[in-house]
Parts: sequence; C-alpha cells; structure tokens
Amino acid sequence: MRPGPAPKRILLVTGLSGAGLSTVLRTLHDTGWEVVDNLPLSLLDALLSTPLAKGVSPRRRPLAIGIDSRTREFDAEHVVQQIKALATDRAFPIQILYLDCAGSELLRRYSETRRRHPLATDRPATDGIAAERELMEPLRRWADYIIDTTDTDAHALQQQIRQRFGPANSGPYLHIMSFGFARGLPRNADTVFDMRFLKNPHWEDSLRPLTGLDEAVGDYIATDEGYEDAVSRIEDLLLLLLPRYRSEGKSYVSIAFGCTGGRHRSVHVAERVAARLRDAGFSPTVEHRDLAMRPRDLVEGDERAQWEV
Repeated sequence: MRPGPAPKRILLVTGLSGAGLSTVLRTLHDTGWEVVDNLPLSLLDALLSTPLAKGVSPRRRPLAIGIDSRTREFDAEHVVQQIKALATDRAFPIQILYLDCAGSELLRRYSETRRRHPLATDRPATDGIAAERELMEPLRRWADYIIDTTDTDAHALQQQIRQRFGPANSGPYLHIMSFGFARGLPRNADTVFDMRFLKNPHWEDSLRPLTGLDEAVGDYIATDEGYEDAVSRIEDLLLLLLPRYRSEGKSYVSIAFGCTGGRHRSVHVAERVAARLRDAGFSPTVEHRDLAMRPRDLVEGDERAQWEV
C-alpha cells in the first residue's frame, strides 16, 4: 500500500433535491471522474489520505463528491467552513457546483415520479422544497458554478456537464444502450446491433434470474464460438467510426445492443463495448433500458421458435 496522490481537482456537487444531482454524478463518472455520493465532509481528509491498493494506477483523477440535505448531520454553513479549512490547510482546489431549479418544476417532477420530498415525508412537497431552499442557501452563495435545470431535461444536462467538466475535445456525446427486441426498438438509436445470434443464458436455470451484469452470465455468453470474433469486430468498427463522427461535428451518437428480453446478452455486450471505448479515451454513458423487466419464457420462446424454423 502507498499513499494516493491528491486529485488534481475536487468538485462538490450539491443543490436542491430533484434538480439533477444523480444525473450529474453519473455523467461525471462516465467522463472519468472518481465519484463519491453522500460522503460526510468530515471523512474527506481520510478519503484523500487512504493509501492506494497494490497494482492500482497512481493516476490523479478529478474527484466529485455528492452532498445534499439527506447527508447525515447536514449543515450547509458548516460545510462551507469545512471547505474553506480544507482548501487552506491542504491546498486542495475544491469547487462547488450547485444545482438549482424553480419550485413549480420541482413540484411537477415529484408529482410525476410520486416520490416524497426528503424534507417533507409527511407533508406536501411544497413545504419540503421551501425548507430545503432556505437550508441550502449558504452553499448556493458560496458556489463556483450554478446550473438552473428548470428548463433542462436529463440529456441536455448531461451534455452541459460534459462540455464544462469533461475532458477537452471529448465529443461526440456517446450513449450506449441495451434493450429487448420484445419491447420494441429504441427510437433514437443511430446504430443497432442484434445480439440474438449468441447463446441465450435465459435457458440455463442457474443463469435465468441473473443479468448481463453478473460475471457468470458473461462467462457463459463468451463460450459461444462466434462471440469474440463478432464483438471484437464491432468494437473495431466503432473505434473507426467515432473519430470520423467527431471530425464531422456530430454532437450525439447513440449505439444500441439488442437481444430478446434485454436482460442478458445485450447488457453484457453493452458493458464490454463501453469499457473498450473508455480504454480508448471515449466517455460513453450506458443505459440498460429493460434490465429491470422480469424474465419471461414466452418472450424468449419466440426467439427459440424462429431459430428452429
């Protein structure tokens, strides 16, 4: 074990509940940031001083820390004082990104998702929104960046974060999705790859309840004789095309991988391809559209019948 180098940049991501904190943290992670969510700032110094495990690269990655009103013993004014102290004592370049949003829009979002506001679990969401806005005001005043997400959807917010905090010249915005053909093609996909030629883990009793995120499923799919050659060629094709898209000024590329149910083969391949593209310097966002759907024999049986004809 050896001490880890201090990150070259530390960004505290905070703001109003429902304003997009989770979206920002996921996007920062996809662009190469190390991300820690809901870490009490009293533990920040310990985090920065934690030795690196043997074999871990000492590369200095920027660090993003998510904190909001749900954080244990949250006190916005105290957080500001901690940031000042850390910046002075350890000379850490800590900045604050604050996510704001109009109350009417926050209320609409909570109504649509039927979630309860964390500060108003037994009261109307409007009470929680008002209380949180007052609670967070010291952090808003101290913030280096303020992004108002009132008129911004998730994709636009992702693009804004990539442009402001992502690596220079990292475009285009790259979205990788897995999906199930049984539930329809994704509407906005630029390129679709059909993974239904691979062995289907659904028909293995031990693998059926698992997903393509599980190692056992990936190992099973990889035993297909066509797997490595096909997926490697797909990766090589994308590595050839993406720089061309960049040079032509294309700002958004969506690549979809499909299988029958969208839980096994497409998920595994999407994760593998995304990892290969990250190694090559790209920053894909990964979405598994149908991962949460339950496995169904009738759906998967349609595919089996087609191949047996």
